[in-house]
Amino acid sequence: MTDTNSFFSLHATDPAGMARAGVIHTEHGDIPTPVFMPVGTQGAVKAMDHRSLRELNTPIILGNTYHLYLRPGVETLSAMGGLHKFSDWDRPILTDSGGFQVFSLRELRKMSEAGVEFRSHLDGSKHLFTAENVVEFQRAIGSDIFMVLDECTAHPATYTEARTSMELTTRWAKRSRDHHLQSPFLYGHKQFQFAIGQGSTYADLRTSCMQELVGMDFDGYAIGGLSVGEQAEDMYAMTEASTQVMPMHKPRYLMGVGTPENILRAIDLGVDMFDCVMPTRNARNGTLFTTTGRVNIKNARWKQGDEPIDMLCGAESSQNYSMAYLRHLFHANEILGLMLATIQNVALYLWLVRTAREKILDGTFRPWAAETIEKLNAPRP
Repeated sequence: MTDTNSFFSLHATDPAGMARAGVIHTEHGDIPTPVFMPVGTQGAVKAMDHRSLRELNTPIILGNTYHLYLRPGVETLSAMGGLHKFSDWDRPILTDSGGFQVFSLRELRKMSEAGVEFRSHLDGSKHLFTAENVVEFQRAIGSDIFMVLDECTAHPATYTEARTSMELTTRWAKRSRDHHLQSPFLYGHKQFQFAIGQGSTYADLRTSCMQELVGMDFDGYAIGGLSVGEQAEDMYAMTEASTQVMPMHKPRYLMGVGTPENILRAIDLGVDMFDCVMPTRNARNGTLFTTTGRVNIKNARWKQGDEPIDMLCGAESSQNYSMAYLRHLFHANEILGLMLATIQNVALYLWLVRTAREKILDGTFRPWAAETIEKLNAPRP
């Protein structure tokens, strides 16, 4: 089975569910899906250099418009030829619109039909994000895929609050789409634009929002406003309500999610793309995800652990180090410990989605996913 357009090719669906395997085509390279995008908020994945990301065969990284707009700023990025050249990354980049970051400022922002006015967390200076200028900022960044400005609904939210927020998001999406289609690319490569569905934990709002966005003919569609405090089962239910109305021939992105189990269960609901700070943040706190279970590397259990960190997930630059050595690095506050742990966790997430793709292609995804979730959730023996 192959369903192809110039941006996304769907190669297979799992016979037992909705899991999909495809390829996203960009001018900076193809992206096999399902895919996990390491978070490089400010143009860098914390505690990893681009050589390590390339060694792990990372197909795409994520940046954030809010942070890059504030620092180094769009003037610098424009002068340097965009984020690819500025950071020496020659593979695809996706940028979030910054809507979630502005949402998280709470006391420093003011919403209106025009956009969102906020004060910088760096120096308190006042700024305005609109549906249109966020497109321009992402033109200057030069990302291959970029997101529209949206309002991330607070949790919990009443039905009225969620509907009002969702309706504002769809109006901004229409303005963003119109501006994108009328404005030129800056660096000679095509940029693709994704819409973001909202609606809190109300399935009818999720459905109607996504249906309206689909009518605007974006290049791909994202599910936003989840993993913000709701129960996991609510997240899965809202994801399913969204994927049920998303087009089969366009990519589907669940934003900011999550644990390995979250990712595998969302893949089973038809999601193609993921990002989350969990693997890098947890690594810096000493929590490792490995193919044989979770590890708190600071525990005394690993003081004389001579086994390698992980031999299965493909992290060649870290897999030959022992658990005891990694524990020593953390207790000695050596930066190398943070780097090796981060490489391990990112490698695990990339291994997870690559293997999921293989299992979808050979028709064995569901039994493999169930076995893998049980193994990854358990403490490492």
